[in-house]
Amino acid sequence: MSAPLSVLVVGCGNMGSSHALAYHRHPGFRVAGLVDCNPEMRARLAAKVGGAPEFDELDAALAATRPDAAAICTYPDSHAELVLKALAAGCHIFVEKPIAVTVAEAERVAEAARQAQRKLVVGYILRHHPSWTRFIELARTLGKPLVMRMNLNQQSSGAMWQTHRNLMKSTSPIVDCGVHYVDVMCQMTGARPVRVSAIGARLTEDLPTGMYNYGQLQVVFDDGSVGWYEAGWGPMMSETAFFVKDVVGPRGCVSIVAKEAGGASKSADIDSHTKTESLKVHAGALTPAGGFARPDEIINLSDEPDHQELCAREQRYFHRAIVENLNLTDHLRDAVNSLRIVLAADASVRTGKTVEL
Repeated sequence: MSAPLSVLVVGCGNMGSSHALAYHRHPGFRVAGLVDCNPEMRARLAAKVGGAPEFDELDAALAATRPDAAAICTYPDSHAELVLKALAAGCHIFVEKPIAVTVAEAERVAEAARQAQRKLVVGYILRHHPSWTRFIELARTLGKPLVMRMNLNQQSSGAMWQTHRNLMKSTSPIVDCGVHYVDVMCQMTGARPVRVSAIGARLTEDLPTGMYNYGQLQVVFDDGSVGWYEAGWGPMMSETAFFVKDVVGPRGCVSIVAKEAGGASKSADIDSHTKTESLKVHAGALTPAGGFARPDEIINLSDEPDHQELCAREQRYFHRAIVENLNLTDHLRDAVNSLRIVLAADASVRTGKTVEL
């Protein structure tokens, strides 16, 4: 058996902690070090992963540990810079979504990984969820065009509201969360996005200048399919219908029915964001008398990983990508494509104009 791959975890917040634990529990990885400017946060995580060495900046950590891989789990505006540094040091990369904060940066990062012949995996966690995979497969049976409706509004307070405010120093909710769900839409329709329009609102002055904490985008595809996504963060957000995951086609519709995850006071619970619980499949076919030809089908989902298990599955994929030399060309193309769409939506909010892709 080959020696474990050493991995440097950069960023010890919510996602960095989850990924560090996933590496610690995976026999094919060894946590080589933790990087964060917050010593208390770093120390707490180090205690959970076997006392890994601690660093307050990336350059020193790369020089001291010479890792095989790096996991970039910081705020989005630092992703491109940190990924490029780690690639230059010879690392394979796992980076949390979005891959960067501009399309130009994202393309530069993807090209740098190709030139370095290193693996670059972007943290699209829903791609590793079996229920979401089934949701996408069923959507593809509904015919064309598709109408895709999704949202994730989060009524946040305390530490989570502080995290959201920190995120909004560099990105809006429809960009940060939207890349997940726009990526799902792209997989469902398999078509080329052609234009995006969006609206947004600044619901509090407790935000960076020019930022908004509520947004809604609409994307049109070249096969006639349309997608809608809504995201809002903050203590003022409503929890009524915060969890909508629904797709309609000529032959019927498929919906995620998450009674527990979609219930009251659940919008800030990170585990609720990926739960599905069951899928409701409705066939639109009618009998000669005009009634529905088939009753609705409820598919109860048994393999329902929580957030930590999904992080573990992401890192198992990252390990496979490295040791099996997986071709990640499509993965990176899709990561850049979904970012392009949500950044166009952000531009639409700010200009009030539809953006042609």
